[in-house]
Amino acid sequence: MVKDAFTEVSQWVFDLDNTLYPPQMGLFDQIEVKMTEYVMTQLGVSRAEADRLRSHYWREHGTTLAGLMREHDIDPAPYLVAVHDVDMTHMTPTPGLADCIRALPGRRIVYTNGSAPYAERVLAARGLSGLFDAIYGVEDAGFRPKPERAAFEQVFDRDGITPTRAAMFEDDPRNLAAPHAMGMRTILVAPERHDGDHIHHQTVDLKSFLDLLN
Repeated sequence: MVKDAFTEVSQWVFDLDNTLYPPQMGLFDQIEVKMTEYVMTQLGVSRAEADRLRSHYWREHGTTLAGLMREHDIDPAPYLVAVHDVDMTHMTPTPGLADCIRALPGRRIVYTNGSAPYAERVLAARGLSGLFDAIYGVEDAGFRPKPERAAFEQVFDRDGITPTRAAMFEDDPRNLAAPHAMGMRTILVAPERHDGDHIHHQTVDLKSFLDLLN
């Protein structure tokens, strides 16, 4: 049974975007538009070139922000404010999800490549406020992004996470490689099938998976 694989887990780490809300809600689509516009403005390039660069930075550096910082010395603070200025009025709670998260034994945190203030807004829109013991954004990792192991280590050291007693929920398979190597249980939350030793479990629906653990 799936539940048997988590008997030693007492620390639960959740990614935010497309993990604690389904991709169909389209929130990250808005962010991608904002990121492209920010690249256009900062680098003075066309929309097509900015979109290409955004994808290039994501592939090569883990996030668009990391690419802008490393290749163009962009200040991260204004960027994080600009790209997360998105509409959340369409966001709704998933019935029962809050109860499933609340029932998990031990410590629960959110760790996102977005900013912590943005994460707070998303959790509020999803009816998940007050369920997590801590919320960490990319700023808490010194602006180093997942999938870099050093980013995970900085956040986990700060929180006191013991990887061998922890589980990580993520929508990006790249971001589960370091947690797996650190000894965590890994759960990919994504509609597309991905294989790899670093992915222990996969689900298309977070609540359905959490139901198996409670």
